[in-house]
Amino acid sequence: MAYTLVVNGQTHTVDMPAQMPLLWVLRDVLKMKGTKFGCGIGQCGACTVQLDGVASRACQTPLSMVGTRKVTTIEGLSPDGSHPLQKAWLELDVPQCGYCQAGQLMSASALLARVPNPSDAEIDNAMNGNVCRCGTYTRIKQAIHQAANGGRRS
Repeated sequence: MAYTLVVNGQTHTVDMPAQMPLLWVLRDVLKMKGTKFGCGIGQCGACTVQLDGVASRACQTPLSMVGTRKVTTIEGLSPDGSHPLQKAWLELDVPQCGYCQAGQLMSASALLARVPNPSDAEIDNAMNGNVCRCGTYTRIKQAIHQAANGGRRS
C-alpha cells in the first residue's frame, strides 16, 4: 500500500507494508541514517523522532500509524547544526560514542518546544526513556539547560 509521509518538510510516497516500522522506512527506504536502531522494542530511545512535535519511538511506530502527522528526524532538527541544543551538545562535550545522541536530541527538542525553561525534574521525566551507555546524563541535562538559557551556561 502507498503511504504519503511528510518528513523534515519534504513529501515522500512509499509503497511499503502497513506494519513496517517507521524506523526502517526512514533508514532503508528514504536513506535517512541519522535515526538509529537500538533495542527494537522502544526502550532505549536511540530511534526517537518527532511526530507533530511529540517524541516518538520509530522502531515501534508502524507506517500505517503515522497518518498525516509530520515526521521530524535528526536531519530535520537543523540542516547546519545551528539548533541551540546541537550547539550546547558540542560545547559541553555531551557525546562520547554518539550512538544515542540523535534520539537524545529529538527528545530534548520536543521537551524545549513544550517547556521552554524546564526544571531538572521535567528534564528527567522527558529524557527518562533515552538510554546513554556512556553515562553522559549530567552533561545532557546541562546542555538542555544551556539551550533553554539562550546558549548561556547556567
